[in-house]
Amino acid sequence: MNAPPMLHTPGHRTGSLWSEAWRRLRRNPLALAGGSAILLLALMALGADWLAPTHYTTPHFEHPFALPNGTFLLGTDQLGRDVLSRMIYGAQISLTVGVVTECLVLLIGVPIGAVAGYYGGRLDMLLMRGVDVVYALPHLLCVILLMSVLGRGLFNIFLAIGLTAWVRVARLTRAQILSLKEQEFCEAARAAGAGPWTIVVRHLLPNALAPLIISSTFGIPEAIFTEAALSFIGVGISPPTPSWGQMVGENQQYIRSYWHLCVFPAAGIATLMLAFTFLGDGLRDALDPRPHDTR
Repeated sequence: MNAPPMLHTPGHRTGSLWSEAWRRLRRNPLALAGGSAILLLALMALGADWLAPTHYTTPHFEHPFALPNGTFLLGTDQLGRDVLSRMIYGAQISLTVGVVTECLVLLIGVPIGAVAGYYGGRLDMLLMRGVDVVYALPHLLCVILLMSVLGRGLFNIFLAIGLTAWVRVARLTRAQILSLKEQEFCEAARAAGAGPWTIVVRHLLPNALAPLIISSTFGIPEAIFTEAALSFIGVGISPPTPSWGQMVGENQQYIRSYWHLCVFPAAGIATLMLAFTFLGDGLRDALDPRPHDTR
């Protein structure tokens, strides 16, 4: 008679955790500001076809290198293309790279970490030694080498970053599974006849979501910065598709005379990364299982 309540306990505790986390998150002004900024940028990227004054390839040959003015709010580049339009379309690239790459990282890292943590033994040792080898390699250098082999393009950026960044999630997932698999609700699930994958998918991973969400929140700006670095050195997005990193890299030589060509996309990168950092810090504080209201 006591087994079923034990099996349902994690669900109730998880529900309470998320409601308490939401309450704490709403009290964090920086986290709310970061989340609001991300939401606004995402809406701007989704509505780029309607919000952008012109298409990002449309030239205005009569207005090259125009400084910000009433007609072109953020000015134009060397071909007379509207910087504001290219910024809006560039947000699509940055957010897509961050979200899709982190999804790929989770798809690779979570299963590897879960298998290693749950089964342990030689399988754990074998998988973790492989993780250690990948983790020891310089991340950005490996991404640049992969892009040199694969070639430029958005899909190749997904692969290059995803295939090198999954080790962070794998190690985190393994640590969470190791700490959870010996707890009472997991023992109760085994006693009820649940198989290993049922235990992992239905009981362990749901209780490990909080640190994975926090890790992903910090992983997205890392992927965005990596894409910006790739585009800056010329191995990222192929022109004329705009990317904020590409815009900075292409126009760095004009920084003294036409500052707007570099400053605005650099400010966009900084704002997006700062917003994710604020949100990640807020989620970490909100999902922290330690008591918060101790004063």
